[in-house]
Amino acid sequence: MIDALLGDLAGCPEVARVVLTINVPEQEPVVPAGLSGRTLVLRNAAPKGFGANHNAAFAHCDTPYYCVLNPDVRFDANPYPALLGCLKDGVALCAPAVTSPAGEIEDSARHFPGFLGLFAKLLGVADGRYRYARSDPPFHPDWVAGMFMLFVAADYAALGGFDEDYFLYYEDVDLCVRLWRSGRKIVLCPQAAAVHAAQRASHRNLRHLAWHLGSMARYFIRHWGRLPAAGAQR
Repeated sequence: MIDALLGDLAGCPEVARVVLTINVPEQEPVVPAGLSGRTLVLRNAAPKGFGANHNAAFAHCDTPYYCVLNPDVRFDANPYPALLGCLKDGVALCAPAVTSPAGEIEDSARHFPGFLGLFAKLLGVADGRYRYARSDPPFHPDWVAGMFMLFVAADYAALGGFDEDYFLYYEDVDLCVRLWRSGRKIVLCPQAAAVHAAQRASHRNLRHLAWHLGSMARYFIRHWGRLPAAGAQR
């Protein structure tokens, strides 16, 4: 997956540097000529969590913006011009529309999780997502998923990045809570898009399910009843 994504990034002139983390031993990536000299590979001696890996990558950021990106993401077109155009007027984080390989808009922008919302999701009634079309203007969701997040680097630093107490899952929700609480804004830009081949590992892997449930419990303990007023009604 990462080889294909690196090829997409090579076609984006806004990308000044790629920091690629090898979290567990695997085949070496193929860095395209277009990213030669702009790619730094970090190899972990032991696996780290999602937030810890991205915080470690941020230590090498010397640009005004910092992008968190999953390896299972692809671009049909360069999303960065539209996203960068949204990072103004107090917006600290911008994300694109995320679609499935079949072209359907995924649930990457949602209302903050709550007990009633989780119960509705369990029953299949609702999943907390914002409903929008690619032709809609940018809007302010409560939170956006961590597979693609473009930050103003100074704001990421001011918040201390991701909370590394979350090993996997809900660290993106937690950071969005803290962004809104600090007076910063989040925008989803439907005019930019990324294709996501979702893994949904917690649906079939007991270890991932345990991480998911543990992170969910940590989130509710830390934020339940103290969520900021944020987002847009849609």
